[in-house]
Amino acid sequence: MERRRRHRAYFWLMGTCVVLILLAWNVVRLWSTTAAVVMSVVAALIPPVAAFVGNQGALDRSAPPTADEERAEDRTEDR
Repeated sequence: MERRRRHRAYFWLMGTCVVLILLAWNVVRLWSTTAAVVMSVVAALIPPVAAFVGNQGALDRSAPPTADEERAEDRTEDR
């Protein structure tokens, strides 16, 4: 369930990025170039945040076990 939530958040953030860029340079620039540039700067900051959100916790499952976890596994196998 956690993975679906992270993917959904990632796609919402990236979708927002695309919409901001499209609106900034196809609509807003006609009235205010400054606002279009600000929107573009905000849109440029979203992808790194989206990557962090999308990958948050993904390495927890793929990380090698710590020494304490290995000792605990060894104890359970000895029984």
